[in-house]
Amino acid sequence: MTTSPTPSPTLTPTPDDALEMAQLLLGFATSQALYTVARLGVAELLLDGPRSIEDLAEATGADADALGRVIRTLTPLGIFYTESDRKIAITRLGATLAPNVPGSAHASSRFFMETHYQPFGELLHTVQTGEPAAEKQLGMKFENWIPRHPARVALQTAAMASVSEGWRGPFLETYELPPGDVVADLGGADGSMLARLLQKAPDRRGIVFDLPEVIVTATRTLADYGVDDRVIPRGGSFFARVPTADVYIMSMVLHDWDDESCTRILANIADAGSDGARLVIIEHIMPDGDEPNMSKLADLIMLCMTGGKERTTTEYADLLGSAGFSIDAVRETGTPFSAIEATLRK
Repeated sequence: MTTSPTPSPTLTPTPDDALEMAQLLLGFATSQALYTVARLGVAELLLDGPRSIEDLAEATGADADALGRVIRTLTPLGIFYTESDRKIAITRLGATLAPNVPGSAHASSRFFMETHYQPFGELLHTVQTGEPAAEKQLGMKFENWIPRHPARVALQTAAMASVSEGWRGPFLETYELPPGDVVADLGGADGSMLARLLQKAPDRRGIVFDLPEVIVTATRTLADYGVDDRVIPRGGSFFARVPTADVYIMSMVLHDWDDESCTRILANIADAGSDGARLVIIEHIMPDGDEPNMSKLADLIMLCMTGGKERTTTEYADLLGSAGFSIDAVRETGTPFSAIEATLRK
């Protein structure tokens, strides 16, 4: 007969510990409640002022009792609050669930819940086998599944733009690109980041490079920013070849891929660039210690969805070094992301 081990006094959970763990385990309910609020447009309706549950339900085509219970669940989390007349008001945090507001999480809430939520149910499979959960749940690699439907491509582009918009504003206002006439943004999606960088550098030209089905959104974006006369969109795969440029940018790209795939991308940049070409990588930097850091959750998402990973500065140095790049500087951005600047030496 076997008996369960008895924990030491310092590891004996208290009732508070048990309650905290229960709340962590029920995180799936919170994420779906937030998604429901965003998807129904509740947050957007409340931007003009408080409204009753019945009014919100009628405007969104929802059941008043069910919607009220969702809102009640989210109120203690700082998303809503109830006014004295029982009308529901939204907080500044809750307002991020509306589209077209600064720091909007509307697109990312849809993207994560509609593309990531179900695959994460196979995380145990990933940990046991090393295979990304998305491949098991979707029956194919995540990067192959997204382009099969134009709406998914558009949602991913919007979500990635919204995820990065919160840090891009202050970063792009102060960041100066390394010198070079032609700047290529690899995996540049709608081109908004490169457009903003080149607005400050009117003597430079640019290339937004991404898959053909993704790059279609860039033409209008470049025109909106007034840089379409010197920035061109170009479709292709960075696993095949990349354009020739003096400066290359990759923002939140390498973390999607394993080391072997990253090495292929970097080798193609080295082939296309001349000696002294500059590379700017904008990514999370994984810390060495146990301190809280957003990169750790992002790393779990990469493990589950793409097989990629977040990396330490040392890991980036090794990865870049294998393709002939040496790191010049790692610049903090005042956000969870850093800018790694490197130079190609042939």
